[in-house]
Amino acid sequence: MSEMTIADTPVSSPRNPSAAATAGFELDSWSRTRLQQVELALNRWVTADVPLGLSHGAPAELVEAMRYAVLDGGKRLRPLLVLAAHEAVSHPVSTSTSTSTGLGDVATQEAAMRAACAVELIHAYSLVHDDMPCMDNDVLRRGKPTVHVQFGEASALLAGDALQALAFELLTPQDGMVLPATQARLCALLARAAGSAGMAGGQAIDLASVGLSLSESQLRQMHELKTGALLQASVMMGAHCGAPSAQALQGLQTYGAAMGLAFQVVDDILDVTADSTTLGKTAGKDADNNKPTYVSLMGLQASQAYAQQLLQQALGALDATGLAHTEALCALADMVVNRAH
Repeated sequence: MSEMTIADTPVSSPRNPSAAATAGFELDSWSRTRLQQVELALNRWVTADVPLGLSHGAPAELVEAMRYAVLDGGKRLRPLLVLAAHEAVSHPVSTSTSTSTGLGDVATQEAAMRAACAVELIHAYSLVHDDMPCMDNDVLRRGKPTVHVQFGEASALLAGDALQALAFELLTPQDGMVLPATQARLCALLARAAGSAGMAGGQAIDLASVGLSLSESQLRQMHELKTGALLQASVMMGAHCGAPSAQALQGLQTYGAAMGLAFQVVDDILDVTADSTTLGKTAGKDADNNKPTYVSLMGLQASQAYAQQLLQQALGALDATGLAHTEALCALADMVVNRAH
């Protein structure tokens, strides 16, 4: 199924973004359990352990930089989207406040957790490379010095490379826990989202657009690739860990596209309304670097209104999936648009 964008997508009837909360769903409780599981899995998989069939593991210095890049920081939005989408297409939970992740069989649970960690590794690698002097030249990320500041440029480059490779290693376990067809599907989704027609392509457009005046459609294309592709892939990877219907996949694709663009619109807003301490990264750097943003193109109030419009599109898309339990996806969309950092 081809990737979808939100261009020309009609806005559905307004839906209360807090509908999940009124139904008794608690995002904090739901996410706390899953974030703990993701952190444990990342801590276990990003190590210097000796891979099967090899006589030695990775150099300790490289692993230290990799762990620094990915552990103990970040919102983990992408892993949460993977897990929420997987749960939505799996059999219903007994109550809307359940913190159990015992959905589907063992193989689909294993696939979902590996997909959640893999997409976070890709995200972490992209941040390591984007922060380097040859790209955005940033010194602060997740409230601490960027990887190249802490370990040097060469080590940062290699750490990013290694994190990218590890992501695909996680998706292709040799123990039979994840079906080969699922492995192939997940790898294809992640590769397309991260490559030249996705995140890397969007970054290339971003670098080439410094100081230029972009149209709204050009700016949207850049962000659909740079940020939106990986967020949309997170949703689709979670869905494909289960057995989704064609109707569910269609709605989730539209949801993921709207969510991906909304995230970037809000990011542009926060770049001018929040400080570096709140953001955990350098505030105001887009304006300082003369980069085109939604705020510079549309203005602050119009950007805020557009983010709310995208939220309604995302929620309307969830209604169209035919899935009974999309509370987590609904709450995550609300969090993305109405977050303070």
